[in-house]
Amino acid sequence: PLAVLLTSIAACSTVPPPGAVEQVTGTCNAEAARWTIGRAASPETVEDARLASQSRDVRVIEPGQAVTMDYRHDRLNIDVNERGAITGVRCG
Repeated sequence: PLAVLLTSIAACSTVPPPGAVEQVTGTCNAEAARWTIGRAASPETVEDARLASQSRDVRVIEPGQAVTMDYRHDRLNIDVNERGAITGVRCG
């Protein structure tokens, strides 16, 4: 069940939900989302982190997952461990 949740978060996390782009500057501030570290990467927490960081985009990165290395100033990256707990947040 957790793997399905994380997969679905990762699969659709790069598309902001309708109406959710209001009040974001588009420039990521990962420091504002550090409060999520240690929490489960639920859809609500991921979205709250995106909004707190003022990012237009977010992606959840699982251990060993291949990701593009392009830097995007408007994207928040959320690293999770094998249990789905958030271990770090960073821009890019």
